[in-house]
Amino acid sequence: MTQPYMFEKPLGLRDLLPSAQRAIARLENIFQQELQRWGYDFLQTPALEYAETVGRASAIEDSQLFKFLDAEGHPVVLRPDMTTPIARIAASSLRKEPLPLRLAYTTALYRSQKKEGGHPSEFEQTGAELIGDATAYADVEIISLMIALLQKTGIDSIRLAIGHVGFVNAFFYDIVKDKKTVGQLRNLLYNKNDVGFREYVASLELPDESARKLNAFIDSRRLNNDETLDYLESLTSGSAIPVHSYYQNILELVDLLKTDHLEGKIDLDITLVPHLNYYTGFVFQGFGGGLGFPVASGGRYDDLLAQFDRPCPATGFGIRMDRLLSAARQSGIQTEPRKKAVIFDRANAGRALLFANQERNKGNAVVLQHADGIDDAAAFAEQFETIKRFLSSDRMETE
Repeated sequence: MTQPYMFEKPLGLRDLLPSAQRAIARLENIFQQELQRWGYDFLQTPALEYAETVGRASAIEDSQLFKFLDAEGHPVVLRPDMTTPIARIAASSLRKEPLPLRLAYTTALYRSQKKEGGHPSEFEQTGAELIGDATAYADVEIISLMIALLQKTGIDSIRLAIGHVGFVNAFFYDIVKDKKTVGQLRNLLYNKNDVGFREYVASLELPDESARKLNAFIDSRRLNNDETLDYLESLTSGSAIPVHSYYQNILELVDLLKTDHLEGKIDLDITLVPHLNYYTGFVFQGFGGGLGFPVASGGRYDDLLAQFDRPCPATGFGIRMDRLLSAARQSGIQTEPRKKAVIFDRANAGRALLFANQERNKGNAVVLQHADGIDDAAAFAEQFETIKRFLSSDRMETE
């Protein structure tokens, strides 16, 4: 009789089997090379962070944090995101480094789930942060870099939805004049709850024109890019100065994206808002491979580093490796290199070893296997792209 839970795992946690691990490792290697070509330096942070610093600043809901006490009784959390730990490092260990900083990472993140529902509690993420540059050129660099990484994987149908949370906040506040109400409207936008949004607007008992503006706002996600820009221009008429300022930011970004020849991959969606509340400006989600959910996301977070006593602007993104792998498979991409096999017997061990080492020095993946150790020859052979045999004369040497 087996012991309880012998083959089970805690909620939301998954085993990563060899084929998936090889595929993810290949993608991470592609990303590491490309990020370094763009001048980004890799770092790593501890899996545990103090709950009162990184845990609180991360903006991840408290119910999603893995929280416990360390050996000294201090509340700690498993790292729920990577942006906040990098902000901590930028404000401490890298405080004397000149800005802007270009930092990158590949690491595991942890978020507790009440009900699994397909959402992992642990997942790999690769990302980049550009810290210390407030210009729209920095946003364009981050967007361009994220698209370049997705293109390197070979997935098809790459699209980027771009919004501006600063514009949304300013526009809503200009109408309702209450931060708590703005937060509720944003939450309904995040959940794409259009019915709930309209019902909540009705409950506010606003003037008819104000209610009409809010209800028309959620319909703007159905507009194309040119129509969205025209709609945004109409919203700025009679609005407060922050709304005008953010509108100009959007125009500048769109113009720079055209300079970078990226406008064909961009969908402006001013209703796009993230679940993390530290974002202050542009936000975006990356799609590809025909999946109905984003494989990457990011945006500008100009206020986060102030929580670590180093106020400065920042922007960045993260790519979910599990979702990217699903997108790659959906696109029919071979996500892992095929290995070669060298099968030998005792009399030919030296020749087989020499050949295997020569192939490995060429960068090929080679399995060196004694013939007597193979249980099912046909099943064994199916794993490999080619097979080279070094066997005695009664078993012909073939490839």
